[in-house]
Amino acid sequence: MKDSLIVLSGGMDSTTMLHEYSQRIAAAVNFSYGANHNMPERQCARANCQLLGIPLIELDLPFIGQHFQSSLLSGPDAIPTGQYDDTNIHSTIVPFRNGIMLAIAAGLAESRHLPYIMIANHAGDHIIYPDCTPAFIQAMNSAITAGTFDTVTLLAPYTHLTKAQIACRGAALGIDYSLTYSCYKGTPQPCGECATCIERAQALRAAGIEP
Repeated sequence: MKDSLIVLSGGMDSTTMLHEYSQRIAAAVNFSYGANHNMPERQCARANCQLLGIPLIELDLPFIGQHFQSSLLSGPDAIPTGQYDDTNIHSTIVPFRNGIMLAIAAGLAESRHLPYIMIANHAGDHIIYPDCTPAFIQAMNSAITAGTFDTVTLLAPYTHLTKAQIACRGAALGIDYSLTYSCYKGTPQPCGECATCIERAQALRAAGIEP
């Protein structure tokens, strides 16, 4: 039964969820908010939705890029290189990004009479992004269910999985990860030096896939 709307970035985590749960996903929504990597990711979201025959809703949120502070919104040169540490761990946070996107997704789901929305946060995000933690997901689900007449529920089945475990699921499904994008600099060829590029390569190798 097609009962869910997924928040789809076009990165490897949400794309894996799109494929794994394709039988229940009625539509996907992709947000562009002024980050370096939004457009390459959107192209990947389009490709995977077309492959699976899932409608894609594309929404632009320019106010985030105009008014929020984050290295993701400040051009490729602002992105720190290397794995996250105490000096750069906070720079890529876009304040309350998931809260904003999930609020919109809840409205979209209810408007389409879909009882579920899905998000692909995972265990590796918890120490970096406060709007990816289990506590946030639980609180946001409570807000969404309380604030929707038809009781929309938030599902986050990857919350306790590592990125490597997600990649292993994708490998088992035969997902073509060349149709995903994971570089915070947003360059045509991923830089290979930012934390996201490094984490992607590590996860793919753990799943037996050459990055």
